[in-house]
Amino acid sequence: MKYKKIGDILILDKDDSYDDFEDLSKRHNVKTIMKIDHIQGTKREPVYKILYGSETETIHKENGCLFKLDLAKVMWSKGNNNERLRIAKLVNDDETVIDMFAGIGYFSIPIGVHSNAKEVVSIEINPNSYNFLCDNVKLNKLNNVTPILGDCMVETPNFKADRIVMGYVKTTHHYLKVAIDSLNEGGILHYHETVPEKLIDTRPIERIISQAGGRDVELLKINKIKKYAPGVEHVVIDARIN
Repeated sequence: MKYKKIGDILILDKDDSYDDFEDLSKRHNVKTIMKIDHIQGTKREPVYKILYGSETETIHKENGCLFKLDLAKVMWSKGNNNERLRIAKLVNDDETVIDMFAGIGYFSIPIGVHSNAKEVVSIEINPNSYNFLCDNVKLNKLNNVTPILGDCMVETPNFKADRIVMGYVKTTHHYLKVAIDSLNEGGILHYHETVPEKLIDTRPIERIISQAGGRDVELLKINKIKKYAPGVEHVVIDARIN
């Protein structure tokens, strides 16, 4: 049986079957057991089924950070926890960071907790996620994270940054131009993409170059996150834009 434990809620794999949920809840010390069928739309809203219990709001601790969330309203990707900490530790003192698909603060909160960033501008389009983002800024007692409710295609051009995190997949490449245009010279882009394995070394960086408007693009790293589908990888491209 595959599962994720998020706070005091257990998420079973959608293909798993189980009979005694009360026993399962006691063994894992959880109040609710759920299945997430899929995440839909640009607002990344879950389609779910509650199997045991009723409460879907919890507080999850990861990498020394606290995340309040409601799993009936917002997504949580447990497979990205190492990447969230990796990015936070790359941020230099006094950097301005834009988190373009901030969600509940998956990247913004670790950056706020583990770095000395000057400011983290956290843009999120889903009002439910935005509200939890605001709660998580307070929960972690951060004063350098600025939540913004809105479409990052519209909001990003209002800022300039030393580093931009694009922690979303599927249509992320459509946002590359606004991201690059908002990067200071020598700024770092962390661009997420789901890509066929045979194209990992070519397609993501070519997409960045095509939207750079003639600016010099330096590939720093291709970081593999996890398998997304058979023959498809979720990767992060670290690139410096001069």
